[in-house]
Amino acid sequence: MNKSGEYALTVVVPVYNEEGNLERVEKEMASFLQTARVKSCILFVDDGSTDGSEQRIREICSRQPGMFYLSLARNGGLSAALKAGIDQVFSKYVGYIDADLQTSPQDFNLLLEYAPDYQLVTGIRTGRKDSLVKNLSSRIANGFRRMMTHDGARDTGCPLKIMWTEYAKRIPFFTGMHRFLPALIQLQHGRMMQLPVRHFPRVAGKSKYHLWNRLAGPFKDCFAYRWMKKRYINYEIKSGDL
Repeated sequence: MNKSGEYALTVVVPVYNEEGNLERVEKEMASFLQTARVKSCILFVDDGSTDGSEQRIREICSRQPGMFYLSLARNGGLSAALKAGIDQVFSKYVGYIDADLQTSPQDFNLLLEYAPDYQLVTGIRTGRKDSLVKNLSSRIANGFRRMMTHDGARDTGCPLKIMWTEYAKRIPFFTGMHRFLPALIQLQHGRMMQLPVRHFPRVAGKSKYHLWNRLAGPFKDCFAYRWMKKRYINYEIKSGDL
C-alpha cells in the first residue's frame, strides 16, 4: 500500500518528452482535483524522457498536494508506462489520460458517474481535432481491431478511461496493450460503458505516432491478442485460509 490508497481515483499520466505541455497539465490537473466527484490524485509516469520533463514533474509534485510521480529507468513506450503506473495504484479506481491534453481531465467526472457499475468507462472523442491522415489511420485501425476482438469499442484509442483497479492489475502486459483495454477487461467478464467526451487540438509538443505505427503495430497486435485470448486463464477464488 502507498499514498494512492488514500484516494478513490488515481489518474495515471504517462509522459514522454512533454516538457512544453507540463505547465498546462499542472493547471488542468489541479483544477480537476478541486472539482472531482471523488477524492482523486494524479500519478505522473515519466517514460525515460530525454528533455526536461522529469525535472518539471518533480517540481510539480513538490508543490501540488495529491500529485505524485514515478520515473522509469528507460523509455519503454506507452503500454509500459501505463502498466508501471497501474502496478503502483491502490485506489479503488485507476484512470488514464495523455499528457498532450487533447482530452480534458474535467470529463473524468462524466465517466465517474458510471464507474461504480462498469469495470471500464471509456470516452469516445467527438469533433476530433486531428489531421486527416491521423483520423483516417485511426478509423482503419479501430475497424480492424473491432473485427478481430469483437470488443464493441468505438474509440479504443481515446486516452480518457477509468477502470476498476482490481481488474486493471490483472491485465496481461504486452507492447500495444493500451490499444486493447476494452478487450482485456472483457476477458475478465468486465462490463464497459462508452461516453462521448470533448477533444482538443495539440497545442505543444509532438505526437509520438505516425501512419506506420498507427497501422502496422495494431495489425500485428490483433493477432497476438487472438492467440492470447484462446489461452487466457480466468479464475475466481471461492475461499481460502491465508
